[in-house]
Amino acid sequence: MGVTRSRAVFLDRDGTLIEDVGYPSRPEQVVLLPGAGEALRGLRDHGFALVVVSNQSGVGRGILNYAQADAVHKRFASLLAEHGVKLDAAYYCFHAPGDRCDCRKPAPGLILDAARELDAEPTLSFMIGNTAADIEAGRSAGCATIAMAPAETVDADWTVASWHEAYDIVLRQSGRV
Repeated sequence: MGVTRSRAVFLDRDGTLIEDVGYPSRPEQVVLLPGAGEALRGLRDHGFALVVVSNQSGVGRGILNYAQADAVHKRFASLLAEHGVKLDAAYYCFHAPGDRCDCRKPAPGLILDAARELDAEPTLSFMIGNTAADIEAGRSAGCATIAMAPAETVDADWTVASWHEAYDIVLRQSGRV
């Protein structure tokens, strides 16, 4: 009997799930994008693991500290909880761009680490982000990719303008509808 690996939706945070304000350092800067909470709750209800994978180089650049980053994350998690959503995990790369780490997107390190730890199969999973780095990381990890209202030109499998559209694609492509 074979082992069934789970499906996941890997999610960028800033500009994908919350408003992009640059380097958020205060909890009051965290605002969920329209439809994000409802879509994530629906994906969770359909059995997807929900994992944030996000570059947060503000720490590595000295713009904010770990305590500020943690406060922002706690506010983010609290807003999701108001929609009945609990993340399975959140993986952040705090390195500055020049640090040559394996976790900073477009490298797939955060996604691959999460997939390994959650026993998720990347080829059955999705990466949703708003930048070319998000899409490249997802593609390199083997995920299907969805660009959410991209801030730049991206070569994603799908490009959407809303969380409603992203939700529909994930369910349709995974045979859940």
